[in-house]
Amino acid sequence: MDQLKNFTKGFIRENPVFALFLGLCPTLGVTTTAINGLGMGLATTFVLVMSNIVVSLIKNFIPDKVRIPSFIVIIASFVTIVELTMQAYIPSLFDALGLFIPLIVVNCLVLGRAEAFASKNNLLSSIVDGMGMGLGFSFALTLLGAVREILGSGSIFGFKFIEGDGMLIFILSPGAFIALGYLIVIVNKFKKGA
Repeated sequence: MDQLKNFTKGFIRENPVFALFLGLCPTLGVTTTAINGLGMGLATTFVLVMSNIVVSLIKNFIPDKVRIPSFIVIIASFVTIVELTMQAYIPSLFDALGLFIPLIVVNCLVLGRAEAFASKNNLLSSIVDGMGMGLGFSFALTLLGAVREILGSGSIFGFKFIEGDGMLIFILSPGAFIALGYLIVIVNKFKKGA
């Protein structure tokens, strides 16, 4: 039961974007389309789960003085794997996400979960926490990207369903803030009603 609670908290109650406001730089920067949001979310989820696994397994061997630098090296290793894999197999998404992929290394969500959760819990709990938080982050980025893409260009996942142009502001930076603000309001209303 605790594992299910750890898994689901990342979606609504402690959603990294809508509740904790973590990882807002990539949230606002890459979510011009739903596919960009999904790609960034899944890349972050992979790094989060894998770094949680490694941190959970070696937590007793890391001295307190070098704990945070050790976590950053672990995270950077998995970010490099994601970056090279994406560059080799999904170059269009790699080009769209650009600088935000290496910035996963310093994403507060990933480092925070390694420090606050994985370094204090067992392997299974750390995996479940990483999956829950990562998928919650992916959900938030994909939703924001979908809203911006629908309103900004009249398409979803690249499939155009409205003729002509949408509201250009939603493709630009101010549109990210506007859409995120309204989504946070909707999520908060949903949480209070549930």
